[in-house]
Amino acid sequence: MTAIVTDWRALPDGLKGAAVAIGAFDGVHRGHQAVIADARAAAQRLGAPLAVVSFDPHPRRWFQPDAARFRLMTPAQMARAMEPLGVDILYLLPFDAGMAAMSDEAFAREILSGGLGIRHAAVGFDFTYGKGRSGSPEGLRRHGETLGFTVSVTDRVDDPGGLKLSSSAVREALHAGDMARAAAILGRPFAIEGQVVHGDKRGRTIGVPTANIGMGDYMRPAYGVYATRTRLPDGRMIDGVASLGVRPMYQLAEPLLEVWLFDFDEDLYGQTIETELIAFLRGEMAFDGLDALKVQIDADAAAARAILS
Repeated sequence: MTAIVTDWRALPDGLKGAAVAIGAFDGVHRGHQAVIADARAAAQRLGAPLAVVSFDPHPRRWFQPDAARFRLMTPAQMARAMEPLGVDILYLLPFDAGMAAMSDEAFAREILSGGLGIRHAAVGFDFTYGKGRSGSPEGLRRHGETLGFTVSVTDRVDDPGGLKLSSSAVREALHAGDMARAAAILGRPFAIEGQVVHGDKRGRTIGVPTANIGMGDYMRPAYGVYATRTRLPDGRMIDGVASLGVRPMYQLAEPLLEVWLFDFDEDLYGQTIETELIAFLRGEMAFDGLDALKVQIDADAAAARAILS
């Protein structure tokens, strides 16, 4: 299991001395995975732990607090995505005023060398860091020569099919409802994780009980109806159909993910579940009443079952 460490100060020796990949890694997509693979090769060569250095909140949120929601995953999802890649430690460092003001040299000296004691750093070809984005891969290599760690730079990864492998490309696909393209970039389906909360329970009146999840800091994919697979706390995967949006009939103040789990009748309130959005079925619609809504939900469920089978 990948351990999450949320500071760099006063760490025990057992949490130091790793070969690290450095970056935001939102989505842990295939391009990110290539950087982590280079760090893994260095870790194996050095006999060192494999770690990732990332930040919470995302630096973009710090510098653009009023920007639209953009996150692709929670810290827990990030750690789970890194586990099969062999990552031992996820350093999820607090991005605050002090870190934002650090020069690239100070970041390398105080955090990477002094705090984490890294032995190797792997970064992407377009990596920047430090106040004003003053640091570059070549600059980090020079700092490493002084401070005692090596640096590798991962070239841009090109997909044979021409996909752009970036977090922004994932967001573009999700905005368009193109779940296949998003999954191809990520290397797995896009998924929303959250605690099941009480809703208005209208679904129960038409025989469609749903598990409701707030969207929080997740970016907003295309509003509409999706075929889904939901991972329960015990690991079971349940097929379903979900509505994501503000429900035109009721005009919710905040978007909600409402998942109908097929052939399932257990209490999930208060539990944390993760729902994969497998395929976009249709956009949001307004209905004349609950009877018309129920007819459409039955059609959506049939379409979802066909796709998921």
